[in-house]
Amino acid sequence: MVNIDKILKSAIENGASDIHLISGIKPTFRINDKLIPYEDETELSKEDMFEIYDYFIRGNLGKDTEFKESKNLDSSYEFEKTNFRINISEAGAVPVFTLKIINNTLPNFEELRIPDVIKKLVINKGLILVTGKANSGKTTTINSIIDEINSNQSKKIITLENTIEYKHKNKKSIVIQKEVGQGQDVLSYSQGAINALKEDCDVLVISQIKDKDTMNAVIETAEAGKLVIASLNTRSCVETIDRILSFYKLEEQENVKFLISALLKLVISQRLITGKDEKVTLLPEIMVVDNAIASLIRKDKINITEYEETMQNSFAKGSRNLITSIAELFLDDVITLEQAKSQIREKDIETLNRTIMELKIKNK
Repeated sequence: MVNIDKILKSAIENGASDIHLISGIKPTFRINDKLIPYEDETELSKEDMFEIYDYFIRGNLGKDTEFKESKNLDSSYEFEKTNFRINISEAGAVPVFTLKIINNTLPNFEELRIPDVIKKLVINKGLILVTGKANSGKTTTINSIIDEINSNQSKKIITLENTIEYKHKNKKSIVIQKEVGQGQDVLSYSQGAINALKEDCDVLVISQIKDKDTMNAVIETAEAGKLVIASLNTRSCVETIDRILSFYKLEEQENVKFLISALLKLVISQRLITGKDEKVTLLPEIMVVDNAIASLIRKDKINITEYEETMQNSFAKGSRNLITSIAELFLDDVITLEQAKSQIREKDIETLNRTIMELKIKNK
């Protein structure tokens, strides 16, 4: 009989970021980005996997139905005051488990290396988007923003999350966290967003925009004078604009462009990279939507070069294109020059070198 509690406890004690439970192999921890088998446990059998399934589902018929229908389930679990984000999938008709261990202590803006401009913008109304690929730290950034508001402002904050990873305690604000999905607090993001207006919220947080209905609800909430913080799985600030427009038919896009150009205040597009001493650090691209960026959003076609140059020229307002952020990490001795170059195309290396020299002069 598999001892799940023992596995979870050992993973926490050894500083693992993830736990992989797969039939035919020993439980495996990801520690410092390396996969390490848990030697105190035998190889997991198929019977073990169904036992683990029952352990995490705990008789929740809604979750059980969702998994059996979709063969995929995202959930959360708390063990000894540590939160886990759990993904259950299936291989060979046997459940497969991936558990992400959530650090209970949220990093502040300084630790995340997010510029102060974000502190200024979270006191405003409108739309803030945090984007990046899967496992790029979006959830951590969003929850750090929630904590910043919660600590310094008197607001009613409603979050709509696929799985609740960080549990916020009320400070100066009221924070209501809702899980989205069948058998959960809210059936869909769009339904939760629409109802948030009836709940007199000041700040609405949506863990992911996946469809047109949710995007429409986000726009409606921001138009109503609320602050909306949401996430998209996109790789850059410019791609984020393109993704928003892709939700709509061509004849609808012109109107959406004008709405977004007026409501959007900030886009943070981020990735996690390994820097010196094998430490993982956040590399953010930041687009503050000023008049120049708003004008680009309203154009017929998206020109990546125009966006990048405009962001570079808006450095004083807080914008950072990718190359500028990389250069700052290098000058702050967080990454080496080789690590910096590995994040960009070869044709952009000359631009990186020039940006490093320009920042050195500015910082003197």
